[in-house]
Amino acid sequence: MEKAIQLKVRKDLNPRQQLTVIKLKGSLISKGYTEIIHILDQDEEFHINTFETAPEHRNEVQQYIAAFINAENLSDTISIQ
Repeated sequence: MEKAIQLKVRKDLNPRQQLTVIKLKGSLISKGYTEIIHILDQDEEFHINTFETAPEHRNEVQQYIAAFINAENLSDTISIQ
């Protein structure tokens, strides 16, 4: 695990959005893409969630996240950095 992926997550989420973001993070861990996700404050509006994944999974993970964001209509809530 050496390639970091960053997600920019809005802080002011409604309960459905919070649950869906947690679902995304849980699925990243359960699918074996990472073991831990680090959360840091970026500013008053956003958190930065960082995790490492194996280089051979990087594109697959990014595609999975993009599809999840699209399917759950979270484009204004979370983005890949």
